[in-house]
Amino acid sequence: MDTFGVRQIPELRFPSKTPKIDKHLNGALDYQTQEFIVHEYACGNSSNTINFIKNLQTQRPGQKIALIWDGAGYHTSDEFKEFLASVNDNHQPDQWQITCILFAPNAPEQNPVEDVWLQAKNFLRKFWPLCKTFSAVKWLFKFETNHQKFDFPKLHQYASCS
Repeated sequence: MDTFGVRQIPELRFPSKTPKIDKHLNGALDYQTQEFIVHEYACGNSSNTINFIKNLQTQRPGQKIALIWDGAGYHTSDEFKEFLASVNDNHQPDQWQITCILFAPNAPEQNPVEDVWLQAKNFLRKFWPLCKTFSAVKWLFKFETNHQKFDFPKLHQYASCS
């Protein structure tokens, strides 16, 4: 079973004279391979969260996925619960294709994905003078995070699920 720490980050805002452009990034850290996967969505909601999970399933065909994440409303919404019920098809918990575990409320110190976001934000600060457009900011952020390997001390607090 792959175990992911999943976290949605607030919208990136890039000041410019053009209309405000907000994007929502979903990220997952595979605890076994330490690979980080990030996808961009127009906003954070149940529908986009479900699409993100479906994308993870596509990248890990036939594997069980355990999601350990914060308590955002769309992580526990009725729409998301219905999605989980359809995927897990009334199986016993040990046979679920997707298992969701919530971190304690307001406990970012438990979530290794917070370290990924911090590293990416620091990377952006370092290269900020090169960012003439929002596209450049997004490209740098994805360059620093997507499919990269991360090994933070916090990551080793959790046992492998396989």
